[in-house]
Amino acid sequence: MRVTAPTAVVIGATRGGDDNGTSMTQANGEAMSTDVMIEARDLTKIYGTQRAVDRLNFEIRRGEVVGFLGPNGAGKSTTMKILTCFISPTEGTAKVGGYDVFNDPLAVRSVLGYLPQRAALYPEMGVVEYLEFAADLRAIPKSEQRDRIKKVVKICGLEEALRKEIGQLSYGYRQRVGLAQALIHDPPILILDEPTADLDPNESAEVIEYIKEIGKTRTVMLSTHDLSEVKASCARVLIVNRGKIVADGAPDDLAAKSGSVRYVVAIDEKAGAKGSGKGPANAGEVLEALRSVVKDSTAKELPSDDRSHVVEVTAKGGDDHRREFFQLAVDKGWTLLELRREALQLEEVFRQLTVGADAKAAETSKSTAKE
Repeated sequence: MRVTAPTAVVIGATRGGDDNGTSMTQANGEAMSTDVMIEARDLTKIYGTQRAVDRLNFEIRRGEVVGFLGPNGAGKSTTMKILTCFISPTEGTAKVGGYDVFNDPLAVRSVLGYLPQRAALYPEMGVVEYLEFAADLRAIPKSEQRDRIKKVVKICGLEEALRKEIGQLSYGYRQRVGLAQALIHDPPILILDEPTADLDPNESAEVIEYIKEIGKTRTVMLSTHDLSEVKASCARVLIVNRGKIVADGAPDDLAAKSGSVRYVVAIDEKAGAKGSGKGPANAGEVLEALRSVVKDSTAKELPSDDRSHVVEVTAKGGDDHRREFFQLAVDKGWTLLELRREALQLEEVFRQLTVGADAKAAETSKSTAKE
C-alpha cells in the first residue's frame, strides 16, 4: 500500500527524550537549559484587516498541564497552528522546547507531539501498521519501534484494538490512536487541540484520564470548550478572547479574583410563612426584591420544580449578605427553603471575561460611532 503522510503526523527526526520525557538535546548534542517549554512573545497573526492573534505573551514551563480556553473565533486554533509550525506568525516570536517555530521548525516538531480535533488517520490501516508508519516518519530505528509501540499502546489503552483496522474503531478509540502517534517519538511536549470535541461523555472521560496520566511526565497544552475537563486535568488556565489573553492562573484563583460571589435563594411559591398572614410570593416580586438587597447586583430565576422560586443573585465584593436576604424573607412573610453563598465557578468567570467583554466592546463601538 502506498500512502502519504497525514497532517496529524509531523515529520522530524527524534530528539532524545528520556523515560520521563524531560530531557532534550540540541542539534549539536548539548542539553537545553531552559525550563520554559512553550513561549510566545508579542505573537500576532493578521488575516487582511482581522487580527486573529493580537500580541499574545505567555510561557508554559516544564511539567505544566495548561488549559487553553476561549470562545469560537478567539484565536486558539490559530495560536496552536503557529506553535505546531503549520502557519507562520505575522509578527512576534514563538518557541517550543527552546526552538523558534519559524527558524527551526524541524527541531520544534522533533520535541513536540500534536493531536488535532480530528486526527488524520488511514481507516484501511491496522492500528499497529499505522503506528509503525508513524514511527518510520519519525525516523525511529526499526530496532526500537516494537518497544515504542508497546509503550504507547499501554499508555493509551489500545490493547483491545490491536487486531482491528482503524476504520472499524469507535471515534473514541480513533482519538486514542491519534494520541498514540503523537507520543510515538516520546516527546516532552504535547499540544492537544480539542481532543474530546466529538466524543460521547464516557469516551471523553476516558481520554481525559489518559491525558492526566500523560501529563505527569510531560508539558501539555490542552485546548477545549469543556470547562469540566480543564478543572479535572489542568493546574493552570489561559483564557483568550479576541486574540488577546484575558486571564492566566489556576482555575480556583481565577474564580476568586473575579471579585464576585453568588447567592442562591429558594422561596416557597405555594404558601407564605406560618403566622405571617401573607400569601405565596410570585416570581416577579421575588426577583425585584432580591435584586434590591445588594447594590448593582443581578438576579435571575433558575429552573426549578413547581413548588419554589429559585433565584441566583450575583454581587460584587466580599461582604456576606445572607443576613439581609434572610431578613427580607421574614419581612415579606416568605418561607425560605434554601439560602447559600458561593464563589463564582470557572464557567461563570469564563462568561464574564468573554461574553461580558464582547458586550462592553460593542457598547464602546456604538458610543464612538455616535460621537
